[in-house]
Amino acid sequence: MNSRERVLTALSHKEPDMVPIDFGGSKISGIMAVAYNKLKKYLNFKDEQTKLYDIKQQLADPHPELIKLMGGDVIQLYRLKPTTGMDIKVNRWKKGKLSNGEECLVPEEYHPVKGKNGRMEIWKDDKLIAFLPEGGIYFENVYTPLAKASTYKDIDDYPWPEITQEEENFLKIRARKLFNETDFAILGALGTFGGSFFEVGHLLFGYENFLLKLLTNRDLIEYFLDRLLENYLNNTKKYLEIVGRYVNIIQINDDFGSQDSLLISPKLYREVFKPRQAKLIEFIKKNSNTFVFLHSDGAIKEIIPDLIEIGVDIINPVQTSAKEMDPEKLKREFGKYITFWGGGIDTQTTLPFGSLEDIKKQVKERIKLFAPGGGYVFCPIHNIQADIPPEKIVAVFETAKKVRKYPIEVL
Repeated sequence: MNSRERVLTALSHKEPDMVPIDFGGSKISGIMAVAYNKLKKYLNFKDEQTKLYDIKQQLADPHPELIKLMGGDVIQLYRLKPTTGMDIKVNRWKKGKLSNGEECLVPEEYHPVKGKNGRMEIWKDDKLIAFLPEGGIYFENVYTPLAKASTYKDIDDYPWPEITQEEENFLKIRARKLFNETDFAILGALGTFGGSFFEVGHLLFGYENFLLKLLTNRDLIEYFLDRLLENYLNNTKKYLEIVGRYVNIIQINDDFGSQDSLLISPKLYREVFKPRQAKLIEFIKKNSNTFVFLHSDGAIKEIIPDLIEIGVDIINPVQTSAKEMDPEKLKREFGKYITFWGGGIDTQTTLPFGSLEDIKKQVKERIKLFAPGGGYVFCPIHNIQADIPPEKIVAVFETAKKVRKYPIEVL
């Protein structure tokens, strides 16, 4: 099988020739640019300078040939402004530097300035949008445009994002190129906010403010969520008209879990967020043949049946270190109904702190556990961080490549 056939077979809960692998195929299965540069040097892989396409997470846009070298079967169709909460286009590039001082390519519209305490800041229209602390590795979003919203009019007056003609051209050209010139499965990120309802509330209102308003001014929050859904449906309609024939998977994001529990009660999730997710997913499925991919970190086992009910096809990152996210139990209880995309190596413990042998052992165990019957795409649990040495990254993907052939016979 080629990569696209392999992924689509696995998503249909059938066993392909090999377990599909995702190396850098999304903003939540990616690799930080500092680690990517080290990996290229280690592999003696020569291409143009690394592109820093996601400013907040400092992620590299992996070269298709390096994706193939690592066994990858998936490539990302990202939006014109892929960084959540930042109005930065990625259609033009200039020379820049990474947090460790190495050269790279950055978007032309990326203009960080030195701020207080040595931090790097991003400003727009005299507003501080985000900052990267000195010695830090991520930008923190700090601009919350709906922080003072108290009326429906405040919600209506928010400048809801739309797909412009410029972005339509950007998406169309890139989607057609990826479809015609590669055999990768194409993963498209849906909205400017990733199709999120809960997480985007934190971004626009502020984390604590949004949670308090959920309890003290629920009517306002539900009005906001209805307007958000309306905006998503309008943009999704246009998005599918532009690239629906090319995209195989559509990614939406909504982090409902912490390490130990859901961030809100299951009751509140089912009353407020689940119905709106369901309407968005129903629209996607009625208007395309794509699989729906939901990224939600943490301990979300309690709502997995709800996600299956509303049509989620794929869950990611399968954070197996979180409470009640035991991989064996997840596969046994839900493996017939949903695809697990991730869970391949623990990026909180094994990858940063384990030996090469620990890493190889866990990769083999996870593939043996998740792969039978299809419904599995291998990748680490979330992004590969800046401080992970290339030897460990290679150990992850070379091991996966060695043991991924069906029937799975891991030694």
